[in-house]
Amino acid sequence: MSKLQIPINTETKALIFDIDGTLLDTMPIHYKACQIVCKEYGFEFPLDYFYQTAGAPTHEVFEALGKQLSIDIDFQQAAFEKEEKYKEFASEIKIFPEMAQILSLYKNKLPMACGTGATREIALLNLKAANLEDFFQTVITCEDVSFPKPHPETFLKAARALSIPPANCQVFEDGDYGLQAAKTAGMMATDIRQYIS
Repeated sequence: MSKLQIPINTETKALIFDIDGTLLDTMPIHYKACQIVCKEYGFEFPLDYFYQTAGAPTHEVFEALGKQLSIDIDFQQAAFEKEEKYKEFASEIKIFPEMAQILSLYKNKLPMACGTGATREIALLNLKAANLEDFFQTVITCEDVSFPKPHPETFLKAARALSIPPANCQVFEDGDYGLQAAKTAGMMATDIRQYIS
């Protein structure tokens, strides 16, 4: 058996994955879609802000950015247009090899879930594009929670759906919001940014 580059804790009884930037190399695609839409509205989407808010729902990110930049546009509409633009790039979606290794080793051995700040439509589009639809027992999206990341509700709902105690869930994340959510939920939080190539 090949050696895992990303360690799995001996106490782990379930694996929970963020999707964007964790399972899948989608962040550059999301940013490209953001930039296209924002330029149409006459402003730039700051790259540092994009990564700082990774894991939060798109409409919340856009609304907060509008307040920060004092721009008066319909940010709900802009967020919708960004998601529509993102779909056009679905063919570019790829899984990180390090995450593909974990999935292949633990499929049918440990229960697995996704916990994402994306909409259900985008989450399922991502998984389908990467041929990952059959790996997860449940997918929790921003539409399934009242409080998105950094609140722990996303991951707690995933653990409940898998019938595994939070302390025995290992969460894989690339965003500070998601890592905070996992830790607040009492789960093992793995920052994959140090592992993925």
